[in-house]
This record gives sequence, structure tokens and C-alpha cells, in this order.
Amino acid sequence: MILVTGGAGFIGSNFVLDWVSAVGEPVVNLDKLTYAGNLENLRSLQGDGRHQFVQGDIGDGALVESLLARHRPRAILNFAAESHVDRSIHAPGTFIETNVVGTFRLLEAVRAYWGALQGAEREAFRFLHVSTDEVYGSLGPRDPAFTEQHRYEPNSPYSASKAASDHLVRAYHHTYGLPVLTTNCSNNYGPYHFPEKLIPLMIVNALAGKPLPVYGDGQQVRDWLYVGDHCSAIRRVLEAGRTGETYNVGGWNEKANLDVVRTVCALLDELKPRAGGGSYGEQVTFVKDRPGHDRRYAIDARRLERELGWKPAETFETGLRKTVQWYLANTAWVEHVQSGAYREWIATQYASAA
Repeated sequence: MILVTGGAGFIGSNFVLDWVSAVGEPVVNLDKLTYAGNLENLRSLQGDGRHQFVQGDIGDGALVESLLARHRPRAILNFAAESHVDRSIHAPGTFIETNVVGTFRLLEAVRAYWGALQGAEREAFRFLHVSTDEVYGSLGPRDPAFTEQHRYEPNSPYSASKAASDHLVRAYHHTYGLPVLTTNCSNNYGPYHFPEKLIPLMIVNALAGKPLPVYGDGQQVRDWLYVGDHCSAIRRVLEAGRTGETYNVGGWNEKANLDVVRTVCALLDELKPRAGGGSYGEQVTFVKDRPGHDRRYAIDARRLERELGWKPAETFETGLRKTVQWYLANTAWVEHVQSGAYREWIATQYASAA
């Protein structure tokens, strides 16, 4: 069996669902259930003996040690993280506590567990750490995409905290021999995405007749990766990646934020036209840019394709259509995640127009 941390969040829950469907191996799922962790994401696994959920914090060393001793996983996949840049600007301490201190405490528990393994169990064990392209900083318009050799230049409290966690994982491999793997992914999108991030926020606001807030001039460029493709990449890295190595995971889909928003609007115009006519694009509202906003991210995923034979199955167009269709078909899920606290956050974050 495997242990997944952060498996009720966006990427983590998609991975758990993908793993049970594609592999069928039992999963113990440890998640703190912060605002973005949602057990409704895993509703389809209720009663399935291959999935066991445990509410808890990766920073709780005693809990992690007990889970490792009881279940003896052959691999641990660490998705647990605070991940929203805007929130890290307003409250960086939470990001340091979870992404840095939490990862350290998790690594300590894992090091003790792995150190006691013998023979084939010890040889086969893996710790896979899921990270982000934001640790590499920002690119100019003509700069080559991030490779695994690109130096770390994080620009937000979020990316700095993830960079620190990556360094800890690397250090535990080089110092203690812990068999680690690290993946650095580009911007994910898809089902079960909490509606504070760009794509789900645009879908939800558009359908509600609200403004579609776009930071600055909307020309910030991101590489977009469908979450299902990310899950398949992680499975492949766990299966065949070389320990101690990093693998960049990207979708080969560089898009400006404003173009993403307009594409979402066009899909909604097609799939769920506005009751009063006109385009959802009329709701686009430019707001003050956030501090230190990185201009461009781009992932060079050629190593993953060259060494492990992985490449994304979805284009941006096919993945985005699937995503919009999912949100249209799952309005109850959206309603349930939109708590009073969530609405208060969105109102505060996007209050001032440019």
C-alpha cells in the first residue's frame, strides 16, 4: 500500500481517485482538512476498502509514525501544502509552518521508518515530493523554459516555502540516503479545484453573474497542465524515476491569463449561454495587480518524456472543455465549498479595481 498526504485537496484527491482506478493498490490518505481539503472530492470511494482516510497534520510526528508502523507503506507521496500565492502574501506564517516545518517533521518520521526497513522492503521504498514550477522564479518573454537545472529564485512566500521543502527533501537524500523523488509541476486545472484559483473562479463567477477579476493587464503567462495528466506523470515517476532526481511536469500549454479567461468565457457561451444574452466576456474586470506577480512560468518537460516515456494526453483545449463541463455538472459541489469564509476571502482579495 501507499501513504498519500494532502489527499483531500485538489491535486491530491485527483491522484487518489486516479490511483485507485488505474492501479487499485490500497491508499491511506492523511489530510488536515484545511479550507481547501474536501472529503466530498472522495465521495465515490466511500465504502471502498482500498481507501482509508485519516484526518491529521504532516507536522504531527507521533501520528505519522503510528501510521507508518501500522500500515507499512511501500511509498509515501507528499501532496500536503499550503498553495495559494495570494494567501501567502497575506499570511506567510501558515505557509512556513506547513510547507517547511511540516515537511521537515514528515521527513524525520519517514527517515526513522525507512531506516528500520530490511532487504527488499528497504530497497523498494520511495518518498515522492510534489512541488511547483514557482520555485524557479519568473521568466522573460523569450527566456527558455525551466529545466531541472534551473536555479531556484522564488519570489513569493508560497514559492519560497516550497523551495525550502524541496531543499530539505534533497538534503535528506544526500545526507541520509533516503530514496526520494521530486516533481515540479506547472499550473494544474481540472475537477475539484477550489474556486480561488483562476480557472474555477472564472467559471463560478461567470455563472453567478459576478465580475471576472483579472490582475493587472492579464498578460501573465503560465503553462497549464490538466490534473489527470499530472496524476499519470506522478505514477510514472514513482514507478521508474531515479532516486534523488527531479522531474519537471508540464503541459506544453503557455497561455496568458487573459486568454485563459476569454477561452473559459467562450466555452460557457457555448455550453451554458447567459440567460439575458451576450457573452460572459462582458463580465471581465481588471483589478490591481498583486505584489511581486511573476510574469511568466514555462516548464520544459522533455526529460520526463525522454527518460520515462511520459507526455500529456490532453491539449489545453480538450482539458479545459472537460473542466468546464465538470463544473457545470457539479453545481452542488461548488455550492458546498463556497462557505461564508470563502466568500469573505474573495471579497477582500478582489475589492479594488484597477
